[in-house]
Amino acid sequence: MTLNFCSFASGSSGNCYMVRCGDTALLVDAGISGKRIFEGLERTETPLEQVKGLLITHEHIDHVKSIPIVTKKAPAIRAYANAATWANIERKVAEEKKALFTTGEDFSIGGIRIRPFAIPHDAAEPVGFSFYAADRQISIVTDAGCITDAIFQEIMDADLLVLEANHEVEVLQMCNYPYQTKRRILGDKGHLSNVTAGKCICRLMEAKDKARRILLGHLSHQNNEPELAKMTIGNILQEEEIYIGGRLKMDVILRDRISPVYEV
Repeated sequence: MTLNFCSFASGSSGNCYMVRCGDTALLVDAGISGKRIFEGLERTETPLEQVKGLLITHEHIDHVKSIPIVTKKAPAIRAYANAATWANIERKVAEEKKALFTTGEDFSIGGIRIRPFAIPHDAAEPVGFSFYAADRQISIVTDAGCITDAIFQEIMDADLLVLEANHEVEVLQMCNYPYQTKRRILGDKGHLSNVTAGKCICRLMEAKDKARRILLGHLSHQNNEPELAKMTIGNILQEEEIYIGGRLKMDVILRDRISPVYEV
């Protein structure tokens, strides 16, 4: 059975993704309006009754904004987060809709196995996720200051990877953000740059000879553009003689547009 992925929104202003296998659909984060989330489900022909889980990466508002309305309206859903994240979420969620996971320990919802893994970010206990069905894997790594060796091991076998490409360093350095904000974004608990994302993709392609689809996500509205991200990363790949279009397919997912449904 195949795994499907769709981005309802990806960016500094709000994030929500869907992973689906058979009659089980999962949401990752709910940082956009409930209206947009329900529109995404309708456009992907995903019945609300099939949405069994809402997985939360961390407590920042661009990831948790609409948890209350989603958990209230989806009859079969439970919202999953680790204890530290729940302790820092101020949105009200009915206790019977809350569920806990432990970072680093696998759990399953429907026919999908899920592994939450630690990522470095300025939140209580932020995580990325990998999803498994049969021999297929989808992984999501955004809001990460760097790619640690542990993260690399988690994503090395991914058939589809959502990878943050938040900013172009030179553009960020020249923008009007306060110095402390720039320092936070550029730090090891901040956000991945285009260059860091490009180097990660090179390492992945060199580590294992397999076909991959990379979706560049969480682009900054002010400090990045889709074409700039693709150009910077494409140049890094070409330096290593890695070319987009063969075993590597690469797209950008946007803050204001639902992506195609990708099948792996």
